Amino acid sequence: MKFACPLLAGLALCLCCLAASAQTWQPPAPELRCPSRWGAQDERGAGNLQTPAQILKAARLIRRGEMFELSHVLAGDMPLFGTRRFDVTMKRTTAPMGTNLRRSNEELVVSEIGQVGTQFDAFPHQTIGSDLYNCHKLDEVATRTGFTKMGVDKVGGLFTRGILLDIAALKAVDILPIDYEITPEDLQAALRREGLTIEPGDAVLIHTGWGRQWGVDNARYNSGCPGIGVRGAQWLASQNIMLVGADNFPVEISPNPDPKLSLPVHQIALVINGIFLLENLRLGELAAAQAYEFALVLEPLKIKGGTGSTVAPVAIR
Repeated sequence: MKFACPLLAGLALCLCCLAASAQTWQPPAPELRCPSRWGAQDERGAGNLQTPAQILKAARLIRRGEMFELSHVLAGDMPLFGTRRFDVTMKRTTAPMGTNLRRSNEELVVSEIGQVGTQFDAFPHQTIGSDLYNCHKLDEVATRTGFTKMGVDKVGGLFTRGILLDIAALKAVDILPIDYEITPEDLQAALRREGLTIEPGDAVLIHTGWGRQWGVDNARYNSGCPGIGVRGAQWLASQNIMLVGADNFPVEISPNPDPKLSLPVHQIALVINGIFLLENLRLGELAAAQAYEFALVLEPLKIKGGTGSTVAPVAIR
């Protein structure tokens, strides 16, 4: 059976039909997803949704003066996926100097700093074949010292309305099962439960409870996780959001229920729709406080040509 991939009204999403299951998904052809809705040379994707009006709307959500830190502490004993590393060596850089006996201390950090800890994925992080977002060609923009287009240094500060969709609470569990695929129906049910709607330019954060494993059972944390599947990602993309994040390592369910697919949500978000991903979030406090709507503030490190960045986002209400 073949599924059509029509353009969604008003959006250059080029997504496969929402009725298609994860078992049938394939990336749409280049001519169906490029150029992006922001033009053939665009490098910011959904970052273009951040306007002065969007910033002011988010600012109006700050009423209580409560701030929630959403990042984990960077340390060598945190879960590190695959061959990634984070090593810190402290240096005592000066002997006592001056009559005031001043000393200084520094650290040397050896790490894949773009892809460890609570991390932000920029567009060069993933491809469909040799194509990046907006059909920029990998071999044309990749160099040994960074990407010449779409690097994380181009993102800048993000300040937008954030919403938390607490799927664990929706299902009345502390942690979703490792193989649980979050569907559009789950996302919509969480919105109804919390009395919210998704608005253009929002950052949608998904609480699965999987973050409880962080630093407790790192091997299990990295062994797989619940998360959104293809249908959930397609539905979120159709809502015209800026960013989607979760308290797991890939945002999406891993491994995918279709063993032939490898992290398709990364392609749907980053490559097809230009939507940023935010991984390994610490969402327990936000969920416990039932802080479902807030201003989200983050800025990736300006790593020239980088594929992503460790970040320390905060939610403020």
